[in-house]
Amino acid sequence: MAKNRKKALRGRAGRMQGGRGSGRASTGQVRLWGHHAVEAALKNPARAHHKLWATREAIAELDGELPPDFPVEYADNPDLDRLVARDAPHQGLVLECAALEDVFLADVMAGEADRPLVVLDQVTDPHNVGAIMRSAAAFGASAIVTQDRHAPPEGGVLAKAASGALEVLPWVRVVNLARALEEMAEAGYWRIGLAGEAEATLAEALPAGPVALVLGAEGPGMRQNIAAHCDALARLPISESVESLNVSNAAAVALYAVAAR
Repeated sequence: MAKNRKKALRGRAGRMQGGRGSGRASTGQVRLWGHHAVEAALKNPARAHHKLWATREAIAELDGELPPDFPVEYADNPDLDRLVARDAPHQGLVLECAALEDVFLADVMAGEADRPLVVLDQVTDPHNVGAIMRSAAAFGASAIVTQDRHAPPEGGVLAKAASGALEVLPWVRVVNLARALEEMAEAGYWRIGLAGEAEATLAEALPAGPVALVLGAEGPGMRQNIAAHCDALARLPISESVESLNVSNAAAVALYAVAAR
């Protein structure tokens, strides 16, 4: 990308609303950071962009050209540090933009049924959810589904962990996860809950048709009501020397198994 020749504006970034350590954007906006997350958001036509703070070096490393009138403010790394969560690896890029529009489950299920759905029951760590998004996008999942009240918000930590997947993978947020699982069954999806205590392995439980993989939070796992809404429970055949996998690792293995069946 050619370097933009606008004059750098010093000091203003550090005084933006949100301040050091918060990583918050102004009302109605989302603040993203990191090369892959910001570059993907800039390429996403569904994003309404508000402003980009960046070092000249980071701008030069972006893939493609920014529009001539794009709102860019050049800043040094110390100024960018004040715009994001403490110690966040912004890599010289901080973007403030509008949140993504809502995605509806019915619309996703009306698409390609051979692509799995990933359902997360109260997985609240944004690093885990972002990493699961990255794996889901890599293995061709049609969407990630979470309960609105028990999932991390769209933001910089999640987007950085997703490494661009937030912009390409539909994220469905529902009020009632059990009801959403019922809708998946009505649409012909076989709902498989991952549980370490299950007798069947995932390979044994996988059907030939549409699949919804259901994963619970680390520690408590799936809630009883959510497990009851699964057609089968299955485990990953891991060594007895390891008690369990991180939920994002388990999701990646399960998605690979679906893709390779």
